[in-house]
Amino acid sequence: MESVLFDYELPEELIAQEPAEPRDASRLLVVHRDTDELEHRHFYDLPEYLKAGDTLVLNDTRWQALVRPGRRLPEGSLILLNEGHTAQIEARLEGGVRLVRFVPPDDAWLQQMGQLPLPPYIHRALADPERYQTVFAREPGSAAAPTAGLHFTPALLEKLRAQGVQIVTVTLHVSLDTFRPLQSAQVEEHKMHGEWFTVSPEAAAVINNTRGHIVAVGTTCVRTLESAAVGRRRVQPMTGETRLYITPGYEFQVVDTLITNFHAPRTTVLVLVCAFAGRERILRAYQEAVRLRYRFLSFGDAMLIL
Repeated sequence: MESVLFDYELPEELIAQEPAEPRDASRLLVVHRDTDELEHRHFYDLPEYLKAGDTLVLNDTRWQALVRPGRRLPEGSLILLNEGHTAQIEARLEGGVRLVRFVPPDDAWLQQMGQLPLPPYIHRALADPERYQTVFAREPGSAAAPTAGLHFTPALLEKLRAQGVQIVTVTLHVSLDTFRPLQSAQVEEHKMHGEWFTVSPEAAAVINNTRGHIVAVGTTCVRTLESAAVGRRRVQPMTGETRLYITPGYEFQVVDTLITNFHAPRTTVLVLVCAFAGRERILRAYQEAVRLRYRFLSFGDAMLIL
């Protein structure tokens, strides 16, 4: 398929520069695949669409260090920082990421002095860096937040648990590929960078015994679950690298409901969403979202695809 088929006009003013407050006050566009109906709700309405026996799958990754200008920092480079600290470039990873060792190790200093690596289309600093983390973020390693999860609050998660929704976490460390457009004229020719993921035995057991819907929060969870799939609605516990590239025609094994943000044109994440729900249906929904001034990309509003 031609990459141009996944293009749409995104007005720059609709790219959200800051998150909604509170988190679950963001808008929620509900897409019904069976009827093509669209509903305009808010994220705090999510419990109306999930039921006892459903399993909600979250990505618990946190962000890691980026360095700039990376080309001038080969392996072994020493960087003099303030207050007597230094950093050494331990390894060059894919996508311009570096593994950095701080000397002396000092998490408190790093949290105080480090700058949050926000996506390049966000031009305002955050007063609270934790707003670019999910409330369930735990495992450091990502170059970007799994943004579909940013809408959840502890109270919303507790409400879902109280009504019988099972909640499990998996881990996929998001690479910078998230922000890169398709690199070729044909969608299928795009090369994915590898991303590290983990599905624990405990998470696999819950997923495999799900009676209701398996609800992936974000495209990262979709790729994790489908990479670990061993049959219909079954995953195996595993840790490894995935280069799974989901394009239209892919047969989903595990995920049947998706929560996701609104993605940039001609990106692999938009291609994945179109594979899940149909390109024409999704682009019509995006057109409606633009018309109604939804907020787009990392800090933007959300979409629930049933």
